[in-house]
Amino acid sequence: MTGTGGELGARAARSRALAVLRVRSRALAVALLPAAAEVILLTGAATGQFTGQGWDTARWVVGVLAVLVLLAAAGIALVVARARPAASPTVPVSERSAPDLYRMVRELADRLDVPAPSAIALTPDCDSWLEDRTHPAHAPPVSCAHDEPAVPGARIERRLAVPAPVLVIGSPFLWWMRVAELRAVLAPVVAGTGPSAQPDIAAARRFVRGLDAAVAVADAPGRGPLTRGVYASLGRVARLLLRGCREHAALMERGVATAAAERAHAVDYGPRIAAQEQVGLAYAGWDRLLTKVALPAWRMGRWPSRLDVGVAAALTELSRRDRLADGFAARLGERPACDLLEEPGAVDEAVSLLTARLFHGGPAESGPSWAPVDWQAYPEEVVDRTWRAEAARLHRVLDSLGVSPSLDPAAPDPGGPTLARVLDHLAEPAATAPTVPAPTAPLDNEDREVSEESADTPGSADADPDPATERSALLAAGLSAALAREEREESAVPRGARAQGPDSALWEDGDLPLFPLQPPRTGRELLAAHITAMICCAAVDTAGAAPGLDWLDGPTLLLDGERAADLTPKVLSLIEEGDPAPLRAWLAESGIRPEKPVRLV
Repeated sequence: MTGTGGELGARAARSRALAVLRVRSRALAVALLPAAAEVILLTGAATGQFTGQGWDTARWVVGVLAVLVLLAAAGIALVVARARPAASPTVPVSERSAPDLYRMVRELADRLDVPAPSAIALTPDCDSWLEDRTHPAHAPPVSCAHDEPAVPGARIERRLAVPAPVLVIGSPFLWWMRVAELRAVLAPVVAGTGPSAQPDIAAARRFVRGLDAAVAVADAPGRGPLTRGVYASLGRVARLLLRGCREHAALMERGVATAAAERAHAVDYGPRIAAQEQVGLAYAGWDRLLTKVALPAWRMGRWPSRLDVGVAAALTELSRRDRLADGFAARLGERPACDLLEEPGAVDEAVSLLTARLFHGGPAESGPSWAPVDWQAYPEEVVDRTWRAEAARLHRVLDSLGVSPSLDPAAPDPGGPTLARVLDHLAEPAATAPTVPAPTAPLDNEDREVSEESADTPGSADADPDPATERSALLAAGLSAALAREEREESAVPRGARAQGPDSALWEDGDLPLFPLQPPRTGRELLAAHITAMICCAAVDTAGAAPGLDWLDGPTLLLDGERAADLTPKVLSLIEEGDPAPLRAWLAESGIRPEKPVRLV
């Protein structure tokens, strides 16, 4: 081990691993205690020491208890050993598809004098770690067979050999970082394969993962009363053991991290300091891309197939705009880490689909309602369709509320949905406005509950500190109910088959999305988004505007090739105060005609 800190960390990790194993040994001793007592009683009877009716009764009672305890212990041990430990959803990268990446990682492991990771996988996250997948539920044991002649005992050695952990790399790193930066960032991670090969640490980790998996098995729903009681007892025992070794396991991992960091200290330490700045930048760009760009596409049933390319474009724009990256031009001249892949486009597509499943719960495969979209088609396929779908929903709700196409009853019907209809309806003063008629299509019970809940949300007129007109609150509740009804209808349709592949057994589709990006939108947020979409549709159809994509802010409206001003303050003025003056002034200045009908989907 290199350095005093690394030696101390390694010793501390092994000491804590032994403490975890002592918890296992104590549990085994408790399970064997009744059997040991029965052995003593039987031995005493055989030697004539424990004779009489009382001792015979004691032997029967202790014997039955020993059998029950041994059966329970064997069952718990079997569940702990066979339960599938949790594993991260990833996209496996074979050595054939990334020989340069595997070569770089192996060279890094040789410099660190540690075993090389057994495989490499990518995750849609800005982090990297080692993950043990030696459990039989994850993958079959890796054979250590070579070309040397067979010798006695060689088969046993090959069967008992276990692979090193899998190296999981955040996919944004490969598209944003340069090769040298990626190597520097991965050095402390790869160094962790050394402690993973230590037998005591490996055994302690297997024990803790098995207990954690057993708790998950015990909590699984859908069992009968008797079976549920048995598994509840199993869960209590597993949780008791976890509490006993939790602190030791945490300190063991801390010691492993200290030892790995100290070992990697002498390898690319200088570049690692600069590369850490790119880690933070990549995280900010990735989060912005998912929430501002990918999420609107997912909601439309489209998934961007080049998310990692998009994050590189977003970070490039962010670096140029805010000058966050020192030596930006020099960095772009270096070799990007994605060049280590043979087919980066195919890998990016697989990661993009996995990202949509994890953060949105999309299907495992493409289909008519779940199709990929490239960045060139994004404005037309996503931005424009989103605007028109939301504008159509807005007018459907206005129809259900009985809102007339024009404020003036004598005015002719414009012959289609107009922006003026929305402005006139929301701009009417509540004191002089006629009573809004009841909806022509009454809401069902579920929609009515959604509407009532929407009135109590933080975005409603009653609960929100910002005021909102009565008409705005009613329209927002109708939009919430309509959107909830559409989501229910969509969820009733099967969303596609389960994923097929090496990692398909590592996680369950029933819990998707695992990481939802945003909480449900409030009624006022929905109303503001729908009004903005109607404005954008009117701008495209009457003023020659075009949908666009901003890498940092998502869908945007382009007027004469320039990004339009932020409409949020003007829209909120209409919603909260019923004042359309700021918005009408901007429409007139931009040449947008609100009285003209727009095209909807």
